[in-house]
Amino acid sequence: MIFTSRVIGFGSYLPQKLVTNAALAETIDTNDDWIRQRTGIEQRHIAEDNQMCSDLGYHAAMAALEKAGVSASDVDMIVLATTTPDHPLPATATRIQAKLGAITAFAFDVQAVCSGFVYALAVADNFIRCGQAKKVLVIGAETISKIVDWQDRSTCILFGDGAGALLLTAEENNNSGGILSTHLFSDGHGYDSLYVDNSIETPNNRGFMKMDGREIFKSAVEKIGQAIEKALDYNKLDVSDIDWFVPHQANRRIIEAVSARFQIPMEKTVLTIQGHANTSAASIPLAMVAAANDGRIKPGGGITWGAALIRW
Repeated sequence: MIFTSRVIGFGSYLPQKLVTNAALAETIDTNDDWIRQRTGIEQRHIAEDNQMCSDLGYHAAMAALEKAGVSASDVDMIVLATTTPDHPLPATATRIQAKLGAITAFAFDVQAVCSGFVYALAVADNFIRCGQAKKVLVIGAETISKIVDWQDRSTCILFGDGAGALLLTAEENNNSGGILSTHLFSDGHGYDSLYVDNSIETPNNRGFMKMDGREIFKSAVEKIGQAIEKALDYNKLDVSDIDWFVPHQANRRIIEAVSARFQIPMEKTVLTIQGHANTSAASIPLAMVAAANDGRIKPGGGITWGAALIRW
């Protein structure tokens, strides 16, 4: 029997500490107008020194469970998308599992940087389709601020911290909704365009993020377009059939370029980058939860979500 994954709960969490563009301008050579014009970012949430990825992920997961009215003991799988785990090992998902009290769930991490949440969603969906899981927490959580060089203007203005989570449930013979399809892509030739330098002499002992911004911009517009085309073609849908486009929140100009290419009105595009900045694997669930909470995404609608198509 083939099962369908349906979203029954969603939640998010943002650290209380806010860093505005004006605050950054006090420590590096930049200003509010310069950042807004090039990225669309106005502020970002930053985790405290003692806040870890698991803390953010736990709060988002709890919010999703509460939204669904489901106990943590009913969850049988947790998959966490993150680039900034608490430690290299064990999996940060297991720490979230312990904090939740989800004693019957198995838990593991997925690392695919900014597309990590879509990867985690695809993994969870396939476990459900195969009948190996019935209720799955899919979490995207990042403390990117811990791997950002706050003296490097080219990267520190772009990123923030946060977490978002979905609770999926398995449904039999559901032809009316749920996750319609997921489509994953990768290209190792871009390895040197965005990486952490592994320097152990940095304050966080992890190294700092390095990025070729121009190459990332060009590649992002092309690759997001490829993912959209694949999802639409697979489901025999047109752009006009999509109610909401929820892209990765990397840069407003990237999002605008993709929307223009596919003639997606900006009014149908969910934007949270102005308040969250780029939160890597957390950006898509944070944007989706924001739109669901304010009533834009409603039951019965469809959204393109990176390379996943979901009927809510």
